[in-house]
Amino acid sequence: MANKITITQPDDWHLHVRTGNILKAVLPHTARQFARAIIMPNLTPPVSTVDRALRYRAEIIQAIPENTPFTPLMTLYLTDATSREEIEKAAQSEHLYACKLYPAGATTNSDAGVSHVSRIYPVLEAMQQHDLPLLVHGEATDSEYDIFDREKIFIEQTLDAIVKRFPALRIVVEHVTTQEAVQFVQTADANIAATITPQHLLFNRNALLAGGIRPHHYCLPILKREKHRQALVDAAVSGSSKFFLGTDSAPHLQQRKESACGCAGCYSAHAALELYCEVFDRADAMDRLEGFASFHGADFYRLPRNRSTITLVKNTWKVPSDYPVDADKLIPLKAGETLAWRILEQW
Repeated sequence: MANKITITQPDDWHLHVRTGNILKAVLPHTARQFARAIIMPNLTPPVSTVDRALRYRAEIIQAIPENTPFTPLMTLYLTDATSREEIEKAAQSEHLYACKLYPAGATTNSDAGVSHVSRIYPVLEAMQQHDLPLLVHGEATDSEYDIFDREKIFIEQTLDAIVKRFPALRIVVEHVTTQEAVQFVQTADANIAATITPQHLLFNRNALLAGGIRPHHYCLPILKREKHRQALVDAAVSGSSKFFLGTDSAPHLQQRKESACGCAGCYSAHAALELYCEVFDRADAMDRLEGFASFHGADFYRLPRNRSTITLVKNTWKVPSDYPVDADKLIPLKAGETLAWRILEQW
């Protein structure tokens, strides 16, 4: 196997950067490796209007390290009250690239999400008309459903209906976690795609529950069985343009992760590309990393592929145990562990 690889600079098609001092702490990790990123809108209050999205974009721009080319791609948070007029305004903006569907109560800061998808059918129709992609957090949220089945049920009860009712709507099934989700995307039309996170490629649910609860492996959708993890790996390394990189890197301070709150989210931005390299290397598929990381997402969003490149070398290094944020810390994915790949510029 090769010990060095150079690829077109990738993009992160699903990223949380928060706001304030957390934003300032985490954004340099993303900007050192990704040229662009789709920014998630689940702040408090949510980024549910174009005006809020533009203000948030300005804050992100201010946090980008000097002499580091990085472009935030903004999204709108859909609510029951989102209007067709707001969608038209978003479509006319050069900085808005998609809208995000959070079922109410599905994940962090999703209480303002959509209570029932039928309530936003006029909005989805406007998005289809203006060719504005829909990004879906695909989980059913009724308390009667087992948490390990929520993605499968959402696909059966909600997503399939959306696809049939709006056949031209471009949809990204975010952070897929199950064999059923992979199969749904594979058999759907070309306007349906999916992002895959590093944690769902690296871990099954044993990493969360075996030998004690590990809060820094807790994310939503939750880690699943090994057969599902393997289905995700197979999809990522397959070369299919329907699957592309989306870290879902989600920073939470240590005191909130290791508490009764147990906030959902894994922080992976510190070593995202290196973590994906480990997956592709183990699968003997390094020749397909560039498509997954650098081409498929840009093509789906109908954006130009990046022209810059990034080089990684196979040289072990130890992930820091934490990253300070004011008087608290962020605990990164694989904290204190050794990784095999490293971005050359950081070596």
